[in-house]
Amino acid sequence: MKVDLVIPVLNEEAQLEASIRRLLSSGIAGWPAAVQIIIVDNGSKDGTAEIAGRLAAGIPAVSHHRLEERGRGRALKTLWLRSEADVLAYMDVDLSTGLEAFPKLIAPLVAGRADLAIGCRLHPQARVIRGWKREFISRSYNRLAQGMTGTRVRDLQCGFKAITRPAARRLLPMVEDTGWFFDTELLLLAEHLGCRIHEQAVTWTDDPDSRVRFCRTAWEDWKGLLRMRRALKRGQFGLPVNLQSNPIP
Repeated sequence: MKVDLVIPVLNEEAQLEASIRRLLSSGIAGWPAAVQIIIVDNGSKDGTAEIAGRLAAGIPAVSHHRLEERGRGRALKTLWLRSEADVLAYMDVDLSTGLEAFPKLIAPLVAGRADLAIGCRLHPQARVIRGWKREFISRSYNRLAQGMTGTRVRDLQCGFKAITRPAARRLLPMVEDTGWFFDTELLLLAEHLGCRIHEQAVTWTDDPDSRVRFCRTAWEDWKGLLRMRRALKRGQFGLPVNLQSNPIP
């Protein structure tokens, strides 16, 4: 069993090496399958590429890939479609998610009980440390997505996800977004097409140095939700969805 763990980065010279070494010291690269950590540089202009290259050259469990075009969704789609690993995962470079959750995230996929697994900060057993503003934004976004699309997924945007290779090959060609909405679009498609989704409670500590631009991201997410609502209603991905009969859980 092989797992590819993708870490998308953009201008992360300040924390990249420390994060990768923390991952390695946690034993994640050897649990219990062979885990390859793939740093995907999304067009960084600082020293990120040099640091990633040095780490990859000196550590067999780490590799480095460079993309000139930006976009987290683009990075994940590109590397996941190229991968021959059994399970494809990703996490944010800030390691906001407690690493003890990684085996629990992967286990249902390895055992064949799920097609996708996602970290869930809104799970009753989750422990989340973040300010009220980001908590409000997160909960509001998920409620909006539920109201617009009927999804029953509780946390669409957590930067901690995994997918089996067969599910990735089926779903990724249909995903249009290359940025932050990628996660939501992937999960809405998976849910609509009957994929089994495992929600894993996580311990989450927000990174105060987050690079997310909330206004721009919110606008892109709004447009993405409108696009997906229209696509689901007209049956673009199969049978149309009657949104009125699929209430928020």
